[in-house]
Amino acid sequence: MTISARNQLAASVKTIKSGAVNDQIELILNGGEILVAVITSDSTQKLGLSEGSSVVAIFKAPSVILSTDNDLILSARNQLQAHVEKITHGAVNAEVLVKTIGGVAITTIITEQSVKNLALEVGSAVNVLIKASHVLLGVKK
Repeated sequence: MTISARNQLAASVKTIKSGAVNDQIELILNGGEILVAVITSDSTQKLGLSEGSSVVAIFKAPSVILSTDNDLILSARNQLQAHVEKITHGAVNAEVLVKTIGGVAITTIITEQSVKNLALEVGSAVNVLIKASHVLLGVKK
């Protein structure tokens, strides 16, 4: 799949919880972790999704939030434990590559100020936060 979003994670559909307008799609990533996407019911039908379907979970790097605070209870459906693999510094923003406990690589773009505020360095433990509504799903033709 050739698209500009950096995060394209192979997964399979674990469960589908249908709603009147949106469906909650629970995915199992190749690393064994769970990722949730909220898509329209119409999209679920158009993609032909069912339990066990192979999908690609797609989300842009700026949609990923990093946290080092374990004392907050957050509303984001997707919260994955990870560690920092690489930081590429820029004038305003930094690209941070993290790897989840299950070994899934995720790229995020955060401000340089956030890198400093979080005291991030290679090896830092982080929580990866991704809103379920920011996760797009794709299937092979």
